Amino acid sequence: MVRADGENESSGANKELGIQASERSPLLPTTGPSPAHNDDDPVTNKISSTSRCNSRLGGACIFLWTLVATATFIVIAVWTQHSQQTSNEDFRSVKRNLVFMVSDGMGPASLSLTRSFRQHVDGLAEDSSLVLDKHFWGSSRTRSSNSLVTDSAAGATAFSCGRKSYNGAISMLPDLQPCGSVLEAAKRAGYMTGLVVTTDITDATPACFASHVQLRQLQDEIALQEVGHGVLGRSVDLMLGGGRCHFLPNTTSESCRMDELDVTMLAQDKYGWTYANSREEFDALKGGDNVSIPLLGLFASADIPFELDRKHMGDTYPSLSEMAKTAMRALERATANSDKGFFLMIEGSRIDHAGHINDPAAQVHEVLEYDKTFKAVIDFIGQSKTKGVLVATSDHETGGLATALQEPGHLPVYNWYPQVLANVSASCERLAAKLRRFVDKSPPSLSEADLKSWINSELVVPGLGISDATDDELTRLANDPDASVNTFAAILSLRSHIGWSTHGHTAVDVNIYSSGGPETEKIRGNVENTDVGKFLGHYLDVNVDEITEELREKMDKGSVTALDATSLEWGNGYHVAESMREWRVRLT
Repeated sequence: MVRADGENESSGANKELGIQASERSPLLPTTGPSPAHNDDDPVTNKISSTSRCNSRLGGACIFLWTLVATATFIVIAVWTQHSQQTSNEDFRSVKRNLVFMVSDGMGPASLSLTRSFRQHVDGLAEDSSLVLDKHFWGSSRTRSSNSLVTDSAAGATAFSCGRKSYNGAISMLPDLQPCGSVLEAAKRAGYMTGLVVTTDITDATPACFASHVQLRQLQDEIALQEVGHGVLGRSVDLMLGGGRCHFLPNTTSESCRMDELDVTMLAQDKYGWTYANSREEFDALKGGDNVSIPLLGLFASADIPFELDRKHMGDTYPSLSEMAKTAMRALERATANSDKGFFLMIEGSRIDHAGHINDPAAQVHEVLEYDKTFKAVIDFIGQSKTKGVLVATSDHETGGLATALQEPGHLPVYNWYPQVLANVSASCERLAAKLRRFVDKSPPSLSEADLKSWINSELVVPGLGISDATDDELTRLANDPDASVNTFAAILSLRSHIGWSTHGHTAVDVNIYSSGGPETEKIRGNVENTDVGKFLGHYLDVNVDEITEELREKMDKGSVTALDATSLEWGNGYHVAESMREWRVRLT
């Protein structure tokens, strides 16, 4: 019924009874009696009775809804947990491959440098990126057990053993006891294993996966252990890289060993290795389709040349990407009929060397080749019938690289110049070697003026692409050829406005990259370098601790102080200072 004022009577009654018609009304009415409540009013009693009924019904509905929702949540949680456990159990039973890549010495600034260089040289858009950029996963903290600034040996020990150790340690712990490596554990579990590098195969990073010595300079011993002449026997199935001099007897001109042992012959005769030592023999491997395991490929006496130089050397040496693709194909074929896959460590070794020299041109070409290799691994995993994961990181940053430079006495310039690097046709290392050879062969009568003229016309202009070298710069090159590698690099860095803070390592966090896949979330975000090492063993489901126990039972601990420091081969100039310093630390 409608009253004269236009308001519905039932609406008015509802207002009097405290029953709101608005959508803002509470779901349940108040439990106390309404001020207008009248027990003798039949209409009121009827409405109140209905209200109480609705209240009880609403409460029951809410209770039932809550019960059902809670039960549903519990069921979903249990199902999800079961699904994850089942998935992990299924994954554990699946054949799988793991490729671990190390970009030695590459920090975040190296990526920025290389990305901008590539955009400039190839005429790409400013938002174009490297392959690595698309697979950024996190970052790693790098300190060693005895220093905030690690070296490659302690860094690689963190990866191979999942443990912190001192600078210079090759899979040895601060108590001078060995720690088993993930590669050794993988081999013991039935995986095929491999190492691919562009430096000596006995250098710190590869050495940590297949040998155990107290100092990285013991490369004669490292070579023996790598081919299987150690307490564990042979753990590696394939090795490709440089460092041939560490395997040849000192009776040969190419040798850098301290003894007369021919490790290449020992490897072949006693441990069944196939040996390749030239580009022709590498090509005969047919990209991995014609490989006899175990394979030892040593394609340079020492380091494989910088990529910037290698490309101009008549295809004498295989590149990192060529060796990596050959290794993956060979290991894939070798595991075709196995229920286990393979573990392969690939190192872009010479990014570090370019950082030590402070050579920005050599650095960008090394990073570009590493990026190319990373893509080759991603493509391989995507095409392989075997499940696989790629994890990549650096052991440390080298050089304190900065993509800007403030010259003394000048205001900052907010720019750097990639075209300067694009003009370079040879690394500073190669130019310095040419200068030393020229000086050694020159007669004593060669004047400083003539030498400076030769340096400018034969090295600086064609090699660095720089036509405005100052007289002071040319004088420094002429007066100190032995230090010329750093002088060439300083000339180049100044023109390109690239800054460096050191010729050594730094403590900055380094990037982690991954293809993604089962359990790779464990190394998401910012983690310790040892977390990366632990992930490798966890992914392969191998027991590194068992290898550690076996090593400690079989190896003679000995004492590093019993070694004669003067008898050690301290290696190239990149790590001599840090190595000798570490030697003194270990003796105190």
